[in-house]
Amino acid sequence: MNIIIGHGNMDLDCIGSIVLARYLFPDHVPVKSYMVHPVARNLMNMYEERLGFATSADLKGQVVGHAVVVDTAQMGRIEEYLRGVRNPESIVYEVFDHHPAELRDICAAVMHERLFGANTTQLGLELIRQGVFVEPPDATIALTAIYADTGNFTHPNVAREDFEVAAFLLSQGASLNLVKDFLVPLRERQQIVLFHEILNQLEKRSIRGHLVQTCYMELEEDTQGLGAVIEQVFEIEHGEILFGFFFFKNKGKMLVIGRNNNAAVSLNDVLGGFGGGGHRQAASATIRTDEGRILVERIIGYLETLLEPAVTAADIMSEIVDTIGQDTTLLEASMFLERVSHTGAPVVDNGGRLVGLLTLRDIMKGRRGNQMHVPVRTYMSRNVVTARPDMTVREVDELLFEHDVGHVPVVDDGRLVGLVTRGDILEYKRNDRRRKAELLCELSGAASA
Repeated sequence: MNIIIGHGNMDLDCIGSIVLARYLFPDHVPVKSYMVHPVARNLMNMYEERLGFATSADLKGQVVGHAVVVDTAQMGRIEEYLRGVRNPESIVYEVFDHHPAELRDICAAVMHERLFGANTTQLGLELIRQGVFVEPPDATIALTAIYADTGNFTHPNVAREDFEVAAFLLSQGASLNLVKDFLVPLRERQQIVLFHEILNQLEKRSIRGHLVQTCYMELEEDTQGLGAVIEQVFEIEHGEILFGFFFFKNKGKMLVIGRNNNAAVSLNDVLGGFGGGGHRQAASATIRTDEGRILVERIIGYLETLLEPAVTAADIMSEIVDTIGQDTTLLEASMFLERVSHTGAPVVDNGGRLVGLLTLRDIMKGRRGNQMHVPVRTYMSRNVVTARPDMTVREVDELLFEHDVGHVPVVDDGRLVGLVTRGDILEYKRNDRRRKAELLCELSGAASA
């Protein structure tokens, strides 16, 4: 008997990977976990007959020759399938996974390891290479999986190949309307209640310049779908790092669910130290403990040791700034701005201290009043939005957005030390995306080598 299996508590990417793996291994039997993630239940219910999954109980007493494992490379996550088989030691494994290599412990397995946004993408690429036709229902399931695991193509680890396979599945007849329906995040009333409670209880803290949001809740009973709730909160908040801590005191355990949008952080590294696992962007851990709050502080403290300091205004600002002296006339200032091709400039006193900001609009007011001979301090704006050198790029970006300005002078103890423009922020973001893309390319190349 040959089988296709995934990790326990099967999610959409796991199911999508199994569905496409059946095209590559048509003589293999797909087997489902006894647990299905809440976000995947609606899809499983609709396609139950088509999927035709066997159960782990059906493997009892069977001799398994070849096992295709998808969306995990950890033996601990497939143990449920092996308990009843007659020959667990002699099974030949072939693994298709997109998680970091350090999570791999299935011995002597043939590895197919590509760090795409979704594991389903890896199998889709192989189908494209072989010219295999995918039936529309299966294409819909696989496309749902890719949308789910890439966060609708917004996660930082999304690769060109994720889009390529998604386009292929659409060409095979995948239904976007069904994909949208399957991805409705919160279906149960209890999930919706928890969603609002978590939003009300979110705590924000700055750790080495990074915004970390946490919520801590004590629950009596296990609640299905907490991951979907945290995912939705993270999407609404647009934060950097989010941890949901759910303490089940009567069971002596803590469920930790993390989401991350910070390229400097790997949640897998953070929660891996506590026996958990996942991706850079999403990970979870179940930890045995009788001390909920104390464990929360331990994990936050551990995060402090892993985080690099955030990029600040001082890192991206222009240190050479064209300025105007406060005693300069409006006419001289107008000629100066024309010469340097600026629409405005900071105004400083003789000691280099920022005293205001002059724009072409201010000069126009003086021209209309025939006052071009007066010093700029008469018409300059004195309430200037400024930034400190140690403010993070995120904080400076928020200043630009909140006050609808195109540049922010950087001031240290009253003295002008630099200027951050909207262009500087955009350039930083472009470079950051480029660094992520280059890193992903290197990782993908290493994985395929």
